[in-house]
Amino acid sequence: MSVSLLFLHGWAMNGAVFDDIAARLGPDFDCHAPDLPGHGVLEKDEPSLDRCVEIVGEIIDRLDRPILVGWSMGAAVAWQYIAQHGAKDLGGLITVDMSPRLLPDEQWTFGLGGQSADAVLSTSSRIEFQWRSMVNNIQRNMYAPDRALSADDEAMKALLLQQDPTTLRPIWDDLVAMDARNTIAGIEIPYLVCAGGQSQLYDPEVAHWIARQAPMAEVQIFQNSGHSPHLEEPEAFCDALRRFAMAQKSGTPEQQKTMIR
Repeated sequence: MSVSLLFLHGWAMNGAVFDDIAARLGPDFDCHAPDLPGHGVLEKDEPSLDRCVEIVGEIIDRLDRPILVGWSMGAAVAWQYIAQHGAKDLGGLITVDMSPRLLPDEQWTFGLGGQSADAVLSTSSRIEFQWRSMVNNIQRNMYAPDRALSADDEAMKALLLQQDPTTLRPIWDDLVAMDARNTIAGIEIPYLVCAGGQSQLYDPEVAHWIARQAPMAEVQIFQNSGHSPHLEEPEAFCDALRRFAMAQKSGTPEQQKTMIR
């Protein structure tokens, strides 16, 4: 019996960024990677995290306790879904390189890219009017520093340039307003917290913070990756998914945690 995986993409991306992962995982996994509102085929749908949660909830209702895999914005959608609906319909949770709060303050140092709160807030006003110039920074920050260029880079740039910044801005504003820290403390299902060891957007230590809050969480750091382990180390990423899924199909919670270390 195959394991259902529901992949949630990042901001300014679409579901197709997980096509390679789905192909590598093969027939033992029933993979779903929808475009989220404001993106791809749902570009004209209401661009908000709440609407993303609504769409994701409809898909989860059709599946048998899928493992939810959220990358970047997709992690925010996953946390918001759990905040609104709980985790009873999920077989597990995987989040990839995301902080539960993008804005830093005196007590919270795990915000976006080591930036000040004012710098993070100022990004919103640039999205609609400076999108083309922002694309190069977004693409560079997706990966580990000093990464060699690949044939996929032009395709990724084209994908970013295709996005409508007027639909991206409201979702960005929702992400900046988000604070999922209390939600994470109540996630009582198996949880694999993934991060890129060389991420330029989030300190990998945030993954360890998340794991200390969530009772059944474990950490997987992809040492050769930046913000996008599924693109930078796809086979290692698939191995982590396989181990996590296997742990959920067999064993006690303690055995499950041991299997994904």
